[in-house]
Amino acid sequence: MTNPKPPPSPEPLTPTSEDAAPPSVLVFNASDPTGAGGVTGDVLSIASVGGHALPVVTGAYVRDTTRIFDFFAFEEEAVAEQARAILEDAPVQVIKVGFAGSPENVSAIAELASDYSEVPLIAWMPDLSWWEEGQIDTYQDAVRELLLPQTTVLVGNHSTLWRWLLPDWTSDKSPSARDIAKAAAEMGVSYVLVTGIVLPDQFIENVLATPQTVMGSEKFERFDASFAGAGDTLAAALAALIGAGSDLSEATSEALSYLDRCLDAGFRPGMGAVVPDRLFWAQPEDDDAEDDESAAAPDLYEMPFNETKH
Repeated sequence: MTNPKPPPSPEPLTPTSEDAAPPSVLVFNASDPTGAGGVTGDVLSIASVGGHALPVVTGAYVRDTTRIFDFFAFEEEAVAEQARAILEDAPVQVIKVGFAGSPENVSAIAELASDYSEVPLIAWMPDLSWWEEGQIDTYQDAVRELLLPQTTVLVGNHSTLWRWLLPDWTSDKSPSARDIAKAAAEMGVSYVLVTGIVLPDQFIENVLATPQTVMGSEKFERFDASFAGAGDTLAAALAALIGAGSDLSEATSEALSYLDRCLDAGFRPGMGAVVPDRLFWAQPEDDDAEDDESAAAPDLYEMPFNETKH
């Protein structure tokens, strides 16, 4: 078992970057044809908060907005070659790992991350209940043994992280974010961001914690809807904000606020789940459009390059 490394101060999560370019985030995730999550959600979220995504595709979902039917993982060589090609060309401020697709891909990503150990790694553990139990176990075992020792911040829903990291929990009281952080620290994780902790009166809490302390928490009213892609949105935004120079506590607060607004503006492209609107800020104001009929649409082709950071 890997000995837990002591949590560093937030300062090491402030990578230096050139002011002339947005921070680059190396993203490992699957292709999602609904646009709800996967690399599509990552790219939109990272761009929306001012970063630049370098997406590496790990496989492809067969899904619609109601359910996941199947998944086809890429070979680990294909994943590794995608990543090494861009890593040899462009500096990376942060690495974000979503769904790697297979234990072999987890191993390839972990090997790459070890070569860039100075780069913060944000890992998101999705809900894998759509998969077969044996596949879930082997995948999560690989993440636990290979990727978590490389992980700076582990992001995940409270119930998902609880079942995964504390399967033998026997207390009548559900584990706290610090309890989950202690379990993650045994694998080498410095910080956890635990989302969706259920509170009374239709509220949920999201907590950034280490085994020693709670670094911050945000409480939001629960939306009366089923969302797809919320976790990827949060983890991707967090990675981009860290890459832009925010310390961990500040980046977490901003990423959670961004997610809340994405969910509030969410839309239903199909007959199933609601998709977060990562570009909520770009939507026209209906009142303004009605009141100012003479307003002309902006000429996007006259927009100067390198002046589009949000």
